[in-house]
Amino acid sequence: MEFFNDHKKLFTTAAAMFIGLTILVAIIPALKNDKINRPLPGAVPLSAEARAGKMIFMANGCVACHTQQVRNVDMDKMWGKRPSIAADYALIHRTDIWRNTATLMGTERTGPDLTDVGNRQGNKDWNLVHLFNPRSVVKESIMPAYPWLFEIKENPGKNDVVVNVPKEFMKGITGKVVASKKALELVAYLQSLKQVPLPDGTVPPEFLYKRTEKLAAGNGAAPGEPALDGAALYTANCQSCHQPNGEGLPGAFPPLKGSKVVLDDNPELYVNIIMNGYTGLESQGYGPMPNVGTMNNLKADEITAIMNHERSSWGNNARKLTVAEVQKLIDFAKTQPVASQK
Repeated sequence: MEFFNDHKKLFTTAAAMFIGLTILVAIIPALKNDKINRPLPGAVPLSAEARAGKMIFMANGCVACHTQQVRNVDMDKMWGKRPSIAADYALIHRTDIWRNTATLMGTERTGPDLTDVGNRQGNKDWNLVHLFNPRSVVKESIMPAYPWLFEIKENPGKNDVVVNVPKEFMKGITGKVVASKKALELVAYLQSLKQVPLPDGTVPPEFLYKRTEKLAAGNGAAPGEPALDGAALYTANCQSCHQPNGEGLPGAFPPLKGSKVVLDDNPELYVNIIMNGYTGLESQGYGPMPNVGTMNNLKADEITAIMNHERSSWGNNARKLTVAEVQKLIDFAKTQPVASQK
């Protein structure tokens, strides 16, 4: 009883037990995990600009609607080339001495997963337009707009980043929309989110519960075989930039409607752009196009379906391509550098 009546002994013993258990249960396992869960080779730490953008991402509650975890189920395959693993988060450290690690895996996917968004949608122009008003690039989007991240200037400065917002979303606004420092930092963070390939020879975990592909007649399939739905594939991979009507966004993304590249009887450049990306229209004010076919791991039949959809929609009327023809051009495009495009 003397022990329980002596408050010094009682609280000293309780404190010692608490500290000991904390070391045993929390600190030692954490140090062990730091040694085991190393970053993947090729993982790049966040730049100072991207770190600032991450703080803006958290401050605006983006994690409430966007996850950063690709689960090992087939329905998540569209968000990354492989399921997420512990090493993907190994470079994430404490926010500061007072705040714990900000691993933004999220719990709800109201908007798309962002694990690989830097590869999937790395175009700075698109991201800025999307932040100013998401409906300007994705008609059905329910994401809130973030106009406070932008300024309106009559005469933007030489170093100002002007955002090419469609006219219908500029009602009541006179002047030019200019991205603020915070907007650029947030986009820098989004562009930094890229899934790092596993080391050579490492077999990634398989996606589980395979889904049946949506099929439709035609679109370049061999006789007797159903083909993929080109309209659905276009919506998933191309529509956010080039728009449902194929007209793109003036000053941001070129139109596919009436495009000479799309309608060309020789689709070599067309396939090269899809596989390697394109910078040939920067002189006309358009941003670089990412290598969508390579980043999204699209197969020849999927690319063929997309191309045939684009070549036969919005008044376009070009001959139908075959999977075999596109496959040859894909193989050839893999040997061609982006600089060869004119």
